[in-house]
Amino acid sequence: MNRNSQKLRDLLLNLINKQKQDLTGLVSDPDVNFSRNRKIPYENMILSLLTMEGATLTNELLRQFGCSTTTATSSAFVQQRKKILPAALENLFQEFTSQTARSDNYRGYKLLAIDGSDIQIATNPKDKKSFFQTKEGVKPYNLLHLNVLYNLLSHTYEDAIVYKAKEAGENKALIEMVDRSDFIQKTIVTADRGYESYNNMAHIQEKGWFYLIRVKDFGKYKAGILHGLDLPDTEKFDEYIDLNLTRKQTNEMKNLLQQKNTYRWIPHKCTFDYLPSKSKKSDPTVLYHLPFRIVRFPISDNSYEVVVTNLDAVEFPSDELKKLYGMRWGIETSFRDLKYTIGLLHFHSKKVEYILQEIFAGLIMYNFSELITSHVVIEKGSRKYEYKVNFSVAVHICRDFLLSINIPPDIELLIARYVTPIRPGRSRPREMKVKQAISFMYRIA
Repeated sequence: MNRNSQKLRDLLLNLINKQKQDLTGLVSDPDVNFSRNRKIPYENMILSLLTMEGATLTNELLRQFGCSTTTATSSAFVQQRKKILPAALENLFQEFTSQTARSDNYRGYKLLAIDGSDIQIATNPKDKKSFFQTKEGVKPYNLLHLNVLYNLLSHTYEDAIVYKAKEAGENKALIEMVDRSDFIQKTIVTADRGYESYNNMAHIQEKGWFYLIRVKDFGKYKAGILHGLDLPDTEKFDEYIDLNLTRKQTNEMKNLLQQKNTYRWIPHKCTFDYLPSKSKKSDPTVLYHLPFRIVRFPISDNSYEVVVTNLDAVEFPSDELKKLYGMRWGIETSFRDLKYTIGLLHFHSKKVEYILQEIFAGLIMYNFSELITSHVVIEKGSRKYEYKVNFSVAVHICRDFLLSINIPPDIELLIARYVTPIRPGRSRPREMKVKQAISFMYRIA
């Protein structure tokens, strides 16, 4: 058995057993829940949630517990999972992530990407915080929104927050995840246009981190961070902005605000956590210093991107920023694997609290599988293409490995047998389709 794989499995099982010793905050009633012997004790319930695939609940239980006549029924499973709070899986995710964190770096920096993805769940008009009715005649739907910090070098999720889609935005999630992080290493956070905000930039700056955020191009948009700044009238540029933010509008301040690249007024309705939300005329003027660069560079013959960053211009010139931002695509492909390979399209309940259990279980399983497959070496040999691990097959193997089903003598050697070619430069138009929650009636029978 490969030592790294066994070590990861032992760690995860030990963390589950550690939870079992003190269920406070993890189950509805820690003095009663899981205190008696049942067919599915706490540790088996957690393992079951971690290794769920896309089959019906009955078939999942039969697969996991060996098609025995003593296998618990679906009803027994639901009664047991009702006792478990979503915090149990979220805490397990956080603990497993912290203990498996790797020190991979890019020129001495930890590289994180932040993004979010909608998860459609069963339609429930009573849940107003997640329910959407766009227009009459169009089928309504409910959405959860998964927000994550993703490590672009280790290809694992570092943190995650799930909100109901109407409950909070991605900016709030970014701030919460950045503020609660305990990373000491120099860190760069890359983000797409949805995170264009002085408040986000300030929180990352206060953390001592660096940011690289794509923003609206001033050539196309009249709103956003670039609006109102004096910028070069050229197709590409690298401009340093030494900005001071304020909420005051005294006569003196209004004169200073004429210096567009040095002073910016922040309306009281706009969230900015490092300036007073309200102030009297007699209160002294408070300024927040926010220096950054605005860099515009070509990505094709006739298209450009604009980013804001507080990275050093000498260490990270525009070509390096372009390369760095391109690496952010890893978080997009991770969402595809999380939904289609791990299975966050096939939930085994309609209740939000149970779906949250499965979301964090899926994040744990993704990290567990990625940490194992990252050690698999694929030799090119005389083949035409470079090859990589078939992650879909690898996840299936890792699930069985975690359940102690058909454990091979060397799990990494088995994973290495199932590969897929890497064909660089291939692309296809993105097909935008209406997605619906997958009904229980259409599961694998």
